[in-house]
Amino acid sequence: MPLCQTYETYMKDQEIPIYREYFIEDVREIKLAPWKGRGCNAAFLQLAGQEGVVEVRVQEIEPGKTLTPMKMGVDEAIYVAKGQGVGAVSGTKDGVKKTFEWGPHSLFLIPANTWYQLSNMSGTEPARLVHYNYLPIALTATPDLDFFLNHPDENGGSRVLDSIGGEFYSQAKAVEEASGKIRGAGSIDYYWLGNFFPDLKAWDKLSPYRGRGAGGRVIFVKFPTAEMDAHMSVFPSRTYKKGHRHGPGVVIVIPSGEGYSLMWPEGGEKLVVPWREGSIFVPPNRWFHQHFNLGGEPARYLAFHAPPQLMINAEKLEDAQRDQFEYPDEDPSIRERFEGELANRGLTSLMPEGAYQDRSFEWEY
Repeated sequence: MPLCQTYETYMKDQEIPIYREYFIEDVREIKLAPWKGRGCNAAFLQLAGQEGVVEVRVQEIEPGKTLTPMKMGVDEAIYVAKGQGVGAVSGTKDGVKKTFEWGPHSLFLIPANTWYQLSNMSGTEPARLVHYNYLPIALTATPDLDFFLNHPDENGGSRVLDSIGGEFYSQAKAVEEASGKIRGAGSIDYYWLGNFFPDLKAWDKLSPYRGRGAGGRVIFVKFPTAEMDAHMSVFPSRTYKKGHRHGPGVVIVIPSGEGYSLMWPEGGEKLVVPWREGSIFVPPNRWFHQHFNLGGEPARYLAFHAPPQLMINAEKLEDAQRDQFEYPDEDPSIRERFEGELANRGLTSLMPEGAYQDRSFEWEY
């Protein structure tokens, strides 16, 4: 999928690095460069699977520093790869600010057209943040950078903040899902609604994720004022998830764990993506992918969802025979590779033999 030319030109004009690989092994370690006018070091990620749909930026805040105030005409989710600090959000540039503290593995939303400013509370260590938004696809519809980066409407942010009321960045709350299904899920009893999740590495309020195997659990995230959503899957040591595929733009960040993922086009060669805390990768459009936990503890991956129009025939598994395969139907080399990787570490698989024999195998939760 070609990039939006307006967005491509914008990235190049910023004169900061643009990473275009299949994956980043540790976003906390990649090289950044000064971003003029923003008061920070930064880089763009435009990994293979983003395919011009979504923006990912990595920004670093130096010890004790505060970034220049900024607003964008699109919602932006921010994940803290490392560091701790304070965020301040207001409806206008000089308006009353709503403040909150963030730390390692926090996730929060900056609503469209609100002014925000981020500060690093540490006097010795830099903070690194991963920014995710739909700017590239928005620019395809409206190729006007000023509309999204310098919009003259000073009341749009106030309207968003006023629509929520109360404490905008209080911890997220569980909401019952009456239909039993939400975007990106099979049967889920509830999701979590909020603009602030303090520590996804420690989050333990999880639901069984029955559709994807491995006895995994999940938290589904919805933001009150945004179309954007996400989920974090947690699955046990020495197990692996079922292979599946969907559209482009689903960005996966690893809060904790050690393992690898396989990604491949139908009938094509498999690409191995090693991951650990801080890794980022994006399965390309309609490529199968599958996640394997080689560590001694449960592994976690946070998936930022693409715009809903691009997730069809995918996470909802409207065509399960085409978009997800069960363990008995997988290429035998997948299991062989997993067991071989474990053997290299002196470990054995904890996958139950019954999962390879019964397509309706029920995991214990």
